[in-house]
Amino acid sequence: MIRLLFLFTILNLSACAQQNAQNKYGLKVVNDYQQYKADVAKNPNLELVDIKKAIPSVVLDIRYATTDNFMKQVMYKQARAFARKPVVEKLTLIQAELKKKGYGLKIYDGYRPYAVTVSFYQKASDKNFVANPAKGSKHNRGCAVDLSIIDLKTGKDVPMPTPYDSFEAAAAPHYNDLPAHIIKNRNYLINTMQAHGFKVIYNEWWHFDFIGWQDYDLMDIPFEKL
Repeated sequence: MIRLLFLFTILNLSACAQQNAQNKYGLKVVNDYQQYKADVAKNPNLELVDIKKAIPSVVLDIRYATTDNFMKQVMYKQARAFARKPVVEKLTLIQAELKKKGYGLKIYDGYRPYAVTVSFYQKASDKNFVANPAKGSKHNRGCAVDLSIIDLKTGKDVPMPTPYDSFEAAAAPHYNDLPAHIIKNRNYLINTMQAHGFKVIYNEWWHFDFIGWQDYDLMDIPFEKL
């Protein structure tokens, strides 16, 4: 009996050590697909929805599935974008509103597995533009989207202050040393998003956090399983 208890204790300690090794910051990160599915069964709002399937008219430009990004390497195995169900429901409303004005959404990024955030932080030259893995990202929760808008008639990008993922000072939403029409475009995008339950972050005009993100766990489920 004593020997069995000893073995049980060793196994428990080993499991704890492995868990701590997976996340040295002590964060709760859901990385088991079956656990995720069980959670969704209890609360459908936790579902990570494929944005393109839910809103076929959106344009995807998933830079992290290519080498055309600040990391200069492929970070995603699939060029897909996901977000939690309530986030996608809001994006559906936004897409409909934009269409009335002749615009449409272009999605650069949505849900981002936690492991990718760790890689970003380790390799990024400017830590101000990447999430600290000690806290995790709203992207890891499926509650952040990086996006812009296109002109539906031409299919071209609506001019914005900087390219996506720029580290320039002009990327900040309140940077105003810009042509008036650029400021107008940026503010239109921001105002539209914020009117539907999102908040732009302080240094990236393209990054919008879903208000209520605190209700969602950090995730590390790869795209291939979703």
